[in-house]
Amino acid sequence: MAFTKQELAKFTNQIRIEIPDEKLEAMHVDQVWEWMNQMKKTDTTGVEPMFTPAQHAAPLRDDVVTVGNVRDALLANTPDKSGNARGYFAVPKIIDE
Repeated sequence: MAFTKQELAKFTNQIRIEIPDEKLEAMHVDQVWEWMNQMKKTDTTGVEPMFTPAQHAAPLRDDVVTVGNVRDALLANTPDKSGNARGYFAVPKIIDE
């Protein structure tokens, strides 16, 4: 099925995107449409739907306590030391009143 420029322009307008004519021609929309029609004809009886074809498991690691209480070491690297006594990073004011 071949799409005319007018049909593609109408479609892009309906989905609220702007694509220049040169890019529309380069996208080969007709080929994508043919591929989608081939996919529709594929027999999928007996195939369970899945979220993604790749089965990824999140890698897990042991929950191990590491060196903690390093606040003073972190605050020692701050350029503005005015907040260090209270355990905070001091940052420049960015909002005018």
